[in-house]
Amino acid sequence: MPSLAGSRECAGAACPPAAGATPPPQGWAPRGGHRGVGTQGWAPRGGHPGVRAHRLCPPRAAGSSLEPEERSMEPPAVPEEEEEEEEEKEGAVPLSMAPGPVGCQLFGYVGIEAVLDQMKIKTMKTGFEFNIMVVGQSGLGKSTMVNTLFKSKVSRKSSQPGQEERIPKTVQLQSITHVIEEKGVKMKLTVTDTPGFGDQINNENCWEPIINEQYERYLREEILITRKRKIPDTRVHGCVYFVPPTGHWLRPLDLEFMRRLSRIVNVVPVIAKADTLTLEERAEFKQRIQEDLKTHTISVYPQEDFDQDPEDRALNDRIREKIPFAVVGADQEHQVNGKRVLGRKTKWGIIEVENPAHCEFPLLRDLLIRSHLQDLKDITHNVHYESYRVRRLNESNRPGLSPLNGLPGKGEASSHL
Repeated sequence: MPSLAGSRECAGAACPPAAGATPPPQGWAPRGGHRGVGTQGWAPRGGHPGVRAHRLCPPRAAGSSLEPEERSMEPPAVPEEEEEEEEEKEGAVPLSMAPGPVGCQLFGYVGIEAVLDQMKIKTMKTGFEFNIMVVGQSGLGKSTMVNTLFKSKVSRKSSQPGQEERIPKTVQLQSITHVIEEKGVKMKLTVTDTPGFGDQINNENCWEPIINEQYERYLREEILITRKRKIPDTRVHGCVYFVPPTGHWLRPLDLEFMRRLSRIVNVVPVIAKADTLTLEERAEFKQRIQEDLKTHTISVYPQEDFDQDPEDRALNDRIREKIPFAVVGADQEHQVNGKRVLGRKTKWGIIEVENPAHCEFPLLRDLLIRSHLQDLKDITHNVHYESYRVRRLNESNRPGLSPLNGLPGKGEASSHL
C-alpha cells in the first residue's frame, strides 16, 4: 500500500486514479482526498472557490495506458511564480463584473435602446423649432436663398394669392414663422430678415437693433415666476451673413458687424450671387475673406473651441476650409437632361444650385440642416444665450430698476449693451 505522506500533493486533477478506483466524471476534480476515493470524493472543477487543483504531480510516463495526452483534463502547467500571482488575485473582482460604466456586461436584454424610440416618438409629436436669420444689404438674394434652402416660399407671407408681402427697407427685425413638414417630421421655422441693412448713408450702429433684440423676449419669459410649460424659442440659432461679390476685401461694415454678432450667435458667412465671379476670382476672394476673418479674430461657425472629439474636429476642419460658401439661389425649376432641377437660366446655360460643380449651396444646406442643426441649437442655448443671460442679470442688479420684472426697460437695455 502506498504511503499517504504525499496525499496532499497528489490531490490534484493530474494524478491518475488508483487501480480499481472509479474514474472521475467528465469535468470533475478531486474533492481534496486521496486519489483512491470514489465518485463521492469528486466535486465539479471550480465548484468550490476554496479548493484549487494542485499541479505538483509529476508528468505521466511515456506509454501509459491511460487516455491520450490531448484528452487529459489537466490544465496547462503554470510556473510557481505565476501560480502565486493567481492566488493573490483570486479574490479580485473580474473586469466584466467590476463596478462602473466600463466593462459592465448585462445578463440579458434590458431595453435601454428603446429610449431612442421614445425620444423619436415624442419629438415627432411635438416637432422641431429652428430659427434662422439672414443679414445683408438689399439685392443679394436673401429671400431667394431661404426659399431654396427649404424648397418652399418661407421667406415672405402672401397677403393675397399669387402676391408676396413687400417688406419695408428698415433696420427693424422682421420675423415670419411657418410650419413645414417632411415625411411626418414637423418643423416650426422662423425666418428673421433685416431689410435695409447697410443701405443708409450713415451706417453707424446699424447692428444694434439686431444684437439687442436677440434673446430679450426669451429671457423675459424665462424670468417670470409662473412660467409657461414650454417657452416659445425666439432665439436665433444661426445667422447667414451675405457678403457682396465684389472680389476684393471685406468692407469695414462687414467686419464690424460679424465681429460683434459672432459673440452672441452662430454666424455663417456666404458669398452671395457667386455666379457673377469666375472660378479664379471666387477662389481668390474666399482666400481674402479667410485672411480678414483671421486677422480681426472673428470666430464664425463652426467654432474651433467647441469641437468635442477628434471626429467632430476633422469634419469641422473640412467645413472651415470651405467657408465662406460661394452660393447661388434659385426657386424655379428647369428641365436638364430629362430631370427637373433648381437653377438659374442664362444665355449660355443653366446654373444648377444643387450641383457641387456649379456652386457650394449643397455644403451650406448640409451644414444648416442635415448635419449641424442640433449642434447649432445646443451652442445657442449653452454658450451664446447663457452669456447673454449672465450679462443681463448682472445689469439688473444696478439701481433704478423696476421691481416688477427685474430687468431694465427697452431703452435702458440698449444703452448698456
